[in-house]
Formats: sequence, C-alpha cells, structure tokens
Amino acid sequence: MTEFNSGWEMGGFDFMERIFPILFIGVFLIIFFTVIVGVVRSLFTFFKNNSSPVLHVPAKIVTKRTEVSHHHHNNTHDTTSTTYYVTFQVESGDRIEFRIKGKEYGLLAEGDYGKLTFQGTRYLSFQQENNYKI
Repeated sequence: MTEFNSGWEMGGFDFMERIFPILFIGVFLIIFFTVIVGVVRSLFTFFKNNSSPVLHVPAKIVTKRTEVSHHHHNNTHDTTSTTYYVTFQVESGDRIEFRIKGKEYGLLAEGDYGKLTFQGTRYLSFQQENNYKI
C-alpha cells in the first residue's frame, strides 16, 4: 500500500515544525529593525535640531488643529490623548507647523502676529506682538 502525503509532511518532518521557527524569527527581526530605525531617526532629528541655529522670526498664526487618539487597555479602561499643532506663516510666505503643548495652544489664536522662536523642527516659543505684520 502506498502512503498518502498530504503536503503537510516533508521528509518525515512536519511542515509546521519547519516553517514556524522561520516565521517567528522573521516577525521578530521585522519588529526589532522597525524599533531600531525609529530610535535612529529620533536621535538624528534630536542632534540635527541641536546643531541648528535658534531663529527668531516675525510670524502669523494661520491655523490651529488637534489630533485626538483613543487607546483601549485590555478591555478595562480607555484613555484619550490630544496632540496640538499650530501653523505659522513667516515673512517669506512659507508655512511651518509645530507640535506645541496644550496650555500654550489655548493661549494662541488664529490671526495673531508675533515673534516665533524655533530651532530646526523644534518649537520654542511665540511672543504675541501687535506691531509685527506679515
């Protein structure tokens, strides 16, 4: 009688016993390298910002926006976080969006003029001054 090979057995070894370790290691390596790339990018941005000059430029607030994210934790509770962004227009007409703290977000209004201080992609402050016009 001939033995039926279902395709799930290969040379006396179970197919899943051979493929599972490869898949497990592959997924682990993908996650590991994704984390490493994220850390390297963050460090690169941090050092690039630190080496950039601190700029003080006249600017106008052209828009504000928020981004709300919801997180579910093991079906026991939910948390919500809000990220705040402000877009400034500088004298050249360029627009720059920065992430800012919620407390400062509440003090700023669209149409405000003032002096924007930033370093690379890092927002430092905005001093409202009515005598600035863009």
